[in-house]
Amino acid sequence: MKSNKKNLKSGPIYELINTLVIALLLAGLIRTVLFQPFWIPTGSMKPNLLVGDFLFVNKFSYGFSRYSCPFSLCPINGRIFFSEPKRGDVVVFRHPRSGKDYIKRVIGLPGDKIKIEDGVVFINEEEIKQSKLPNFMEEKREQGSMKSIPQCANEPVPMGSVNCIKYQSREKLPEGVTYSILDLGKEMGDNTQDFIIGERQYFFLGDNRDNSLDSRFDKQFGGVGLVPAEYLIGKASIVIFSSRGRSIFYFWTWRKDRFFKVIS
Repeated sequence: MKSNKKNLKSGPIYELINTLVIALLLAGLIRTVLFQPFWIPTGSMKPNLLVGDFLFVNKFSYGFSRYSCPFSLCPINGRIFFSEPKRGDVVVFRHPRSGKDYIKRVIGLPGDKIKIEDGVVFINEEEIKQSKLPNFMEEKREQGSMKSIPQCANEPVPMGSVNCIKYQSREKLPEGVTYSILDLGKEMGDNTQDFIIGERQYFFLGDNRDNSLDSRFDKQFGGVGLVPAEYLIGKASIVIFSSRGRSIFYFWTWRKDRFFKVIS
């Protein structure tokens, strides 16, 4: 009997099972500890992130916090930084009030003064230059699992029309980072007060400026306000794949041009 047990523990089936268990454990560890999957549910980051984009968030890109580390040794409050977020980074963070995960772009760092006048961002009194780009066009139809319908600058636009447009510009930060932004010609958050960014706080904006509840808006009005460092989860840097359908499993709706697309 002992010999049979020994043979079972050294046979090819045992080795296969052992390998599979280790592989699954490692995959779970990597998914839980290092990366968090994120599926873009809304259009607040268009045109750079589309509804249905699927990406992984590097949970240790900035260090440890209670929202990016599963271990009991991680800080209950505050954050242990490896490196500070940079202006222009696209970051996933936990909403300080609702507890939901959001994705936005870092615009204001600790110590900055941020103000928006007529849709133009000013950082420490310096105007962030915008240059016009061709209009962003998409089909007006239900998008993603939330069945959200895109807004159009040229309303009224009938459902199913491919001529739903948004005004598009390129914004350039002082550090040289550039990215596209969208505008509907509305005045949603186009003029704000001065925001003084406190220590270990960050100011976020969505790239789809007239369709984003971000740091321009207080938490009590559905915005995110100034986000404390401990609520940051990690940096988003690449889209793995993207689906136009209601589910990421509808592979026939995957967008061919967005596999492994770098997020800018």
